[in-house]
Amino acid sequence: MRFSPTFLEDLKDRVPISDVIGRRVTWDRRKTNVSRGDYWACCPFHGEKSPSFHCEDRKGRYHCFGCGVSGDHFRFLVELDGMPFVEAVRQIADMAGVALPQPDPESEKRERQRTTLEDVMDMAARFFEEQLQGPNGARARAYLRERGLTGRTIETFRLGYAPDSRNALKEYLASQNVSKEQIEACGLVVHGEGIAVSYDRFRDRIMFPILSAREKVIAFGGRAMAPDATAKYLNSNETELFRKGEVLFNFARARRALSGAAGAETVIAVEGYMDVIALHQAGVENAVAPLGTALTENQLELLWRMTGEPVLCFDGDGAGLRAANRAVDLALPHLKPERSVRFALLPDGKDPDDLVRTDGRAPFDRVIAQARSLSDMLWLRETQGGTFDTPEKRAALQARLKQAAATIADENVRFHYNQDIRERLAGFFQSPGRGNFGGREAGGWNSGGGGRSGGRDGGRGGRGANRASNAGLGEGISDRLTRSALVSGQAALPALRESALALTIVTHPELLFEEYDDVSGIEFESRDLQRLWSQLLNVAAARGPTLDAETLGADLIRLGFDPLLASLDQQIRFARLWTATRAAALDDAREGYAQALALHKRTKALLWQRRELETELARATEEEDGEAVGLLLRTLQEVQSEVTRLENQEAIIDGFGVLSGRMKGPARK
Repeated sequence: MRFSPTFLEDLKDRVPISDVIGRRVTWDRRKTNVSRGDYWACCPFHGEKSPSFHCEDRKGRYHCFGCGVSGDHFRFLVELDGMPFVEAVRQIADMAGVALPQPDPESEKRERQRTTLEDVMDMAARFFEEQLQGPNGARARAYLRERGLTGRTIETFRLGYAPDSRNALKEYLASQNVSKEQIEACGLVVHGEGIAVSYDRFRDRIMFPILSAREKVIAFGGRAMAPDATAKYLNSNETELFRKGEVLFNFARARRALSGAAGAETVIAVEGYMDVIALHQAGVENAVAPLGTALTENQLELLWRMTGEPVLCFDGDGAGLRAANRAVDLALPHLKPERSVRFALLPDGKDPDDLVRTDGRAPFDRVIAQARSLSDMLWLRETQGGTFDTPEKRAALQARLKQAAATIADENVRFHYNQDIRERLAGFFQSPGRGNFGGREAGGWNSGGGGRSGGRDGGRGGRGANRASNAGLGEGISDRLTRSALVSGQAALPALRESALALTIVTHPELLFEEYDDVSGIEFESRDLQRLWSQLLNVAAARGPTLDAETLGADLIRLGFDPLLASLDQQIRFARLWTATRAAALDDAREGYAQALALHKRTKALLWQRRELETELARATEEEDGEAVGLLLRTLQEVQSEVTRLENQEAIIDGFGVLSGRMKGPARK
């Protein structure tokens, strides 16, 4: 039985090769990287003790560096089990849940026709390429030069030009003995009822060939050269070869980039052809684009075939945010463990082409590094710009979030989304002063004021006002006592190390962009700081690396954080941690931040270890294992002593200096 190349490629796309091979081998845990689809095992084709057999889901290939065997899904089954090729295809089709095609003369005829149509499309692509380089293409070449494209890039993407003539392509193909029916079947001419004589679909346009997963030309996109053209971009109509919602521009090249020597981490979906091409020229080869429409379920599935967490990149303007929100709704029902998406929002008014044209790929890489999770985007969509000053509005927010989570089909993912929503709502509704609920901008902190309480608690003094009143207690009071509910009359201030970390970034946002992954991943115990941190990262993502302290402070005040910022500033000044204030030079702030972060990580690690030991101790006690209980108690005491030591270190106020006892400058009062 003969299978079409299209059917076989589709099967390989549907079934990861690791699923086929994993039934016959045991993956090596140390060398295997499941998240990257990179697997190692002892070779099943020859005896060995160390794993030299390698397979990659992204390539759909395996190779043994010991005996040299290599191949794809089908070859593995044929060579290992000696089964006929047809049986190997049947097994993989069963895994994919796809029925084998029945012998059908009509199907075979269509496959032959399809191959012929691909040949016709390739002829058309060559014609457009020749036209671009000829006298007719002078304006188009000038336009591409203005866009910064090199000759090599134009050649790589086979860019071309469709002449401003009704019949140029049709006549060329006819001269190559291509039939009228084939030209029409390729969608290269406009024809049909009411059209006496067909004519070229693409005229006076720069042409972008669209390739299949097998890198065959299956369609075109054309950008109009005339400023008054009805459609700036025009795609081929749907044909036997082309289904617009099932294809991604640059799919095959991006897939190769993920499995190449450089090993790009993920695939990036941008909005247009030129974005993809400009990024490729700048060295970002793992970008794709939908074809002039919003991302579809089929296109999202293609992204997930390449990587477990693609990045969707949108313009930072209103249209881009709306498109991102549509993508949130598109992705939610299909989430699974290890399968999600992230969102990167470009600076307002910029597209990827703009970012890389002048300064290379670095600005774009920073945008991608700041990509937000789907859960963050959902939260942003429902809360940003809203006011939640009544129980009814807060209940409506909760209902919308729960309704969105309810669309997730996977039970485990849905459970964790609901848990995440509960935690976010708890922090949001219990924030200091609830200044954002009333939608008012509280003043004072940004101008160096004493932190008056804003929003709905402004009239009676919220937590910020109570904390600020602690100034009268004097500097001799320890930070731990200052944070005590007995002194403040309210919930405790954050731990000093957490306050230092958060406020240093507020006063020196440059540090956030220097080590974004490390800094943005900080986990705060304080609910207040969790909420502040979430909104701070949102502002940073929207503003980009040019964000300065004044702009960030103003944005946070607008979001209702004036009382919290005032109390953090007061706490930091009592502790004389001057490197966290605006007066500190960037180098001093950087050093102080590094020391605070090291203390924070060490404390978090010890607290986690203490919890684990307490769990083990409870289990050993239940099992009446006296020896284990004794050992665990001794270890727990050692950990607790270290926790206490760090807490005491944090509580030292006089001469505290950057959480290390060294003062780099004068204490500010």
